[in-house]
Amino acid sequence: MKRYILIFLMLIVFAVFGTLLLISCKPQEVPPSDYIRIHVRANSDSAADQTVKLAVRDAIVQYLAPLSARVKSRDEMWKLLQNKSNEIKKVADDTLYSCGYHYTGRVSLRSEHFPTRTYGDLTLEEGVYDAVIVELGSSTGANWWCVAYPPLCFIAAEETGREEVIYRSWIAKLFDK
Repeated sequence: MKRYILIFLMLIVFAVFGTLLLISCKPQEVPPSDYIRIHVRANSDSAADQTVKLAVRDAIVQYLAPLSARVKSRDEMWKLLQNKSNEIKKVADDTLYSCGYHYTGRVSLRSEHFPTRTYGDLTLEEGVYDAVIVELGSSTGANWWCVAYPPLCFIAAEETGREEVIYRSWIAKLFDK
């Protein structure tokens, strides 16, 4: 009888610790105020303007990726984006120029309303987020957006008929192990 009681108690202990372990391993929800979005707006919806928008996106992502790798906090990323906004504009303008376009870009950092958007397993609810906004030309065309902090979208994928992005996050990697 003692053996059954001991086994029963061990099962309870394992169940409790197992549940606590599962709870502690669940990703913590991050409030919208902890995110910084990135938003690139095309000059128009023409095929050429949409193509150059993606080229600008790729150039900006390539520029920001190594810089974001050293960032440890949201505030640090916001300061980095503020300090590098002229360089981000230069990257956009250089890309536009090298592709034969005569309009330029504008870069601003501000709070802006975004619709609900899903990035892989992450869904960001509709709301107001801080963002770096890159407007190309008249910026009346379809746009591309993602998350600059935490750095979830700094490796662009090949175009396959629809816009895809490979997401990279050290936070997500912790939970994949």
